[in-house]
Amino acid sequence: MANEKQYAISEDKIKPLAEGHGAAFATDLITVLGNKIGYMYRDEPDNEYDSGWRFMAGTETDDYMLDANNFDVYDVNTIANYDPDIIPLLDSPFESAFERNEETGEFEEVEYEAMG
Repeated sequence: MANEKQYAISEDKIKPLAEGHGAAFATDLITVLGNKIGYMYRDEPDNEYDSGWRFMAGTETDDYMLDANNFDVYDVNTIANYDPDIIPLLDSPFESAFERNEETGEFEEVEYEAMG
């Protein structure tokens, strides 16, 4: 029996903030636990729906990331509702990466490293 995730924001609360960007991967630390995005990067898309964006809280361990139950695919607009700070960065080119500065709370561009 599938375990239903309890999302931090219910579907009826999702607003149109960043529509038309496609799909993205995000971890449960963001969508279930409600953590802010701490690290985001953009790969080449896997398919026509994929934006290439991957969103993480930044505290995920390697073991956490190896468990496919800890992340899922979402519309980028949904993730923008969890953390609107990502919106100005969504048109960044492929092979871009950003990390939230813990002191300022602002995203800063960092060196892109392909995952996996």
